[in-house]
Amino acid sequence: MPYRKVQAEKLSSAVVRQIESLILRGILRPGERLPAERELAEKMGVSRPSLRAALSELEDSQLLVTRAGSGVYVAEVLGSAFSAPLIRLFATHDEALFDYLAFRCDLETLAAERAARLASQTDLDIIDAIFCKMEKAAETDDQTAEAHLDAEFHLAIIEASHNVIMVHMMRSMFEMLRQGVFYNRQVMFDQQTTRTALLDQHRAINSALQARDAQGAKAAVAAHLGFVESAMHDKQRMARNEATAQLRFSHEKSR
Repeated sequence: MPYRKVQAEKLSSAVVRQIESLILRGILRPGERLPAERELAEKMGVSRPSLRAALSELEDSQLLVTRAGSGVYVAEVLGSAFSAPLIRLFATHDEALFDYLAFRCDLETLAAERAARLASQTDLDIIDAIFCKMEKAAETDDQTAEAHLDAEFHLAIIEASHNVIMVHMMRSMFEMLRQGVFYNRQVMFDQQTTRTALLDQHRAINSALQARDAQGAKAAVAAHLGFVESAMHDKQRMARNEATAQLRFSHEKSR
């Protein structure tokens, strides 16, 4: 017979499954600290021994890590998508930058289209709230905040697409961008005209998403990343031109 008696699930197993689900869906992020043991046990409605057993199991599976005197954290698992030697290659070859942007365009246009169709109203509210912060950062000329919010805006769209594979892959890609593997994101906010254009592009993306215009959102993301690619081409060209001008200037001084 294919039937077996139903057995009650251990509380610790239920805790494991809940925390795993939060990590899988990207709600608990790498490096994020969990609440203190007593608080977490109260929030989850379990005893502290059951919670400890669950946390121990999650540590064994390398999803959580305990830092002495600090607490329990979600493990830094994003870097596992690419090996260290490959990341070093990315950082030293220009072609990787433009392949990265093309990859982002492929995935983010798909994510924007999905988000316009499938996102909950709360998802859209989060995206809109981040964009409002971007506008305020632009008003106060806070370039560091603008660069940070730029990444948060794009990740919020990925999250609103509700594809967990895409969420973790793109978080890994944005983590490498944060580390300056492909380029320094701050360079995109050097000039006021560029920053104004970027804000307008994000406004167009947000407007299409709020209107649940799937094709409009897809087109707005493609236009934005096309602009970024063009700007990076221009910056590389300017850097080469400056190197040539420096050589010419040095030669003129020596004559």
